[in-house]
Amino acid sequence: MTTFVDRVELHVAAGNGGHGCASVHREKFKPLGGPDGGNGGRGGDVILVVDQSVTTLLDYHHSPHRKATNGKPGEGGNRSGKDGTDLVLPVPDGTVVLDRKGNVLADLIGQGTTFIAAQGGRGGLGNAALASARRKAPGFALLGEPGQTGDIVLELKTVADVALVGYPSAGKSSLISVLSAAKPKIADYPFTTLVPNLGVVTAGSTVYTIADVPGLIPGASQGKGLGLEFLRHVERCSVLVHVLDTAALESERDPVTDLDVIEAELAQYGGLDDRPRIVVLNKVDVPDGKDLADIIRPDLEARGYQVFDISAVAHLGLKELSFALAKIVGDARAAKPQQEATRIVIRPKAVDDAGFTVVAEDGSYRVLGEKPERWVHQTDFNNDEAVGYLADRLNRLGVEEELVKAGARAGDEVIIGPEDNAVVFDWEPTMNAGAEMLGRRGEDHRFEAPRPAAQRRREREAERDEAQEEFDSFNPF
Repeated sequence: MTTFVDRVELHVAAGNGGHGCASVHREKFKPLGGPDGGNGGRGGDVILVVDQSVTTLLDYHHSPHRKATNGKPGEGGNRSGKDGTDLVLPVPDGTVVLDRKGNVLADLIGQGTTFIAAQGGRGGLGNAALASARRKAPGFALLGEPGQTGDIVLELKTVADVALVGYPSAGKSSLISVLSAAKPKIADYPFTTLVPNLGVVTAGSTVYTIADVPGLIPGASQGKGLGLEFLRHVERCSVLVHVLDTAALESERDPVTDLDVIEAELAQYGGLDDRPRIVVLNKVDVPDGKDLADIIRPDLEARGYQVFDISAVAHLGLKELSFALAKIVGDARAAKPQQEATRIVIRPKAVDDAGFTVVAEDGSYRVLGEKPERWVHQTDFNNDEAVGYLADRLNRLGVEEELVKAGARAGDEVIIGPEDNAVVFDWEPTMNAGAEMLGRRGEDHRFEAPRPAAQRRREREAERDEAQEEFDSFNPF
């Protein structure tokens, strides 16, 4: 059964915003109390958070579909809908977030680091929020925006200071078990270690982490064995330790050739040329192993490697190795630039940025832009007044003017939004929409300012005189 997963594809969906409410306040002796529809609630976000207690992506391997809750719709009485609950997904330290094309979206390092993988939709405004001096009683509300959806890839790159690399059964698991408190599986057959093991080592005043990277064989960088799956775990390490088996039973292998093969695989993987290397000659407690170590040491030192003879089983040479690694790790930490305070980068829009573009296509015109596309999603197209409100917004933004400049004429097809999520309609310049009872879009004559008493009396007298004249014209007597 799989217990360690370091790469998953996650399908995330944020919550949709709740719809706004179109409501009119009703109370005894107040038949027209005005609009009181509340706003819809915000949809929940999908948030990735680094949690030190999480060491694998196994949970997301079994359940790759994750969705936040939707916002609640608004209600009458100026009651806003409840916001959706954010979905917080804990991930291991060192998780890299990528899109499906392989572009890095975030590199999550450090306890509590967060990344919003999908943002919830905004709630729609109720008719109370849409009311104005000109639009006293809107008969519509805005719909909630849909939440963001998409596929992301999570890759775990172990955050360790030292990486142990080498052939299977070279003694990496044994070495990490005696240097730290880690308890990896140890056996005398290849590919015993199927997952990276992580241990903490204390050498004097320096504390560092050490990782055992399994499965490196010839062709690992092209997918052979297990190496390709775990080579990413050496990327963050400050020093690479080649563990060479000086007591290998295979006659066709020797430690120097093993070193050359592993170095070739690391070069093929790329990005590790600047990491310092140390060579560890393991199993020198075996007589043949000690003799072979004495033979090959001058050659390795001539190449510039720092060489240590050890025996993980007999605990030989471990103290010298641990302190040498501590010095290299300490130097690497000191060489890193001091972390700067978080800076907020402000990128103002250009003064000539209209916020949208109009593109002429085959027999149609496509409008692209954040505002027009968002407004379309907020519109209830079953409500004529809401459609008229959308037309007013587009007109104020300058969409109609740009359509005219692009050559659009009445009746031409206009598309708002990208191909996969677009609204298509036949364009009517400065079109009028809304209920017949409205003089202008969103205005209700029932809420006009009160007239003087004398004017109302004259109007009533005129209505009576007109009714009397009509009666007299039909009276035969």
